[in-house]
Amino acid sequence: MAVGCGRYRWIMVAGERPLNEVKFLTVAEVASVMRVSKMTVYRLVHSGHLPAIRVGRSFRVPEQAVHEYLRESFVGVESA
Repeated sequence: MAVGCGRYRWIMVAGERPLNEVKFLTVAEVASVMRVSKMTVYRLVHSGHLPAIRVGRSFRVPEQAVHEYLRESFVGVESA
């Protein structure tokens, strides 16, 4: 849902917060948080597993999306 007036628009991300309140991370920052290579982050973005926006030639990933991806990817160990 997009809300705004004139030429300025505020876009809601996943119905939660306006886009101007979302903290974005660079690919390098995401790689550091996840402790993986930047190439792994690029693969996640290009495959659609990690949402991102393109700014010029680089990507920015919402911080919340990184945390959600990690939560959903958690693998528990089952006892025998």
